[in-house]
Amino acid sequence: MNGCKRVAAIQDLSGLGRCSLTVIIPTLSAMGVQVCPVPTAVLSAHTGYSEFVIRDLTDFIHPALEHYKRMGTHFDCIYSGFLASAEQIDHCLEFFSAFPDALKVVDPVMGDDGKSYATYTGELCKRMGELVAVADIITPNITEAAILLGEDYPANPLGSSDARSWLVRLSEQGAKTVVITSVNLAGGGMHTIGYDKATNSFWKIRNDYVRGAHYSGTGDIFTSVLIGSLLKGDSLPIAMNRATAFSELNVKITYSYQQPWTEGLMLEGQLPWLTSYQQLDDYSIL
Repeated sequence: MNGCKRVAAIQDLSGLGRCSLTVIIPTLSAMGVQVCPVPTAVLSAHTGYSEFVIRDLTDFIHPALEHYKRMGTHFDCIYSGFLASAEQIDHCLEFFSAFPDALKVVDPVMGDDGKSYATYTGELCKRMGELVAVADIITPNITEAAILLGEDYPANPLGSSDARSWLVRLSEQGAKTVVITSVNLAGGGMHTIGYDKATNSFWKIRNDYVRGAHYSGTGDIFTSVLIGSLLKGDSLPIAMNRATAFSELNVKITYSYQQPWTEGLMLEGQLPWLTSYQQLDDYSIL
């Protein structure tokens, strides 16, 4: 497949509940990008369910990397997401180091709604900073952005100047591009905001917020579309726009069926939207 971009996705694989690899693979595949999964764990259902069976695959990651190195494998992007231990962070750093020319994307999955996830210890949150320091792109939600900055979760909407400050301060931790989701901006509602350090440009996309609609895997889908869009040559604001639009489409359709949040987004019927590759212009300067 000459010209097909290849992404190594270091993520967990959950049977029930659409999230991580079960949404990353079809989303990027629909965009013409090959996904090579590097599973960190296999679960019968994701951790939002009341019970699940899990097999930790930490000891698989390093041998898989060594195999890829022996084969001379090329990756256009290394993409890390939910991680279960500090040791897995070490392995992600090894992947980043082994493929220095690959786009390094870190989705620092640590929490939501102002709280860190139960599986994320203080040490793990702190060590996430090591991945952020070597990333090209990071995609935290507003809760994760606050954790990375050592800030309190914002109880009130952020003004534009504060939002730009958060983006710049996060970029100073290492990433060239920062995208923050679920940001409540003063006078403007919920937004996705982004910063490109190379051009010192700030962008925002207004979200068509559906109150009470919160589903597992939404961030995984967002970051996957963002990656696919950038690998195909889109600018940052267009990639943000595409990722936001596809996420919103899935949220609205899933909400209309009143599906439980644990089931994740009903993306299967919406994947053709990604193949149409519409030109979007809903972004504006922050």
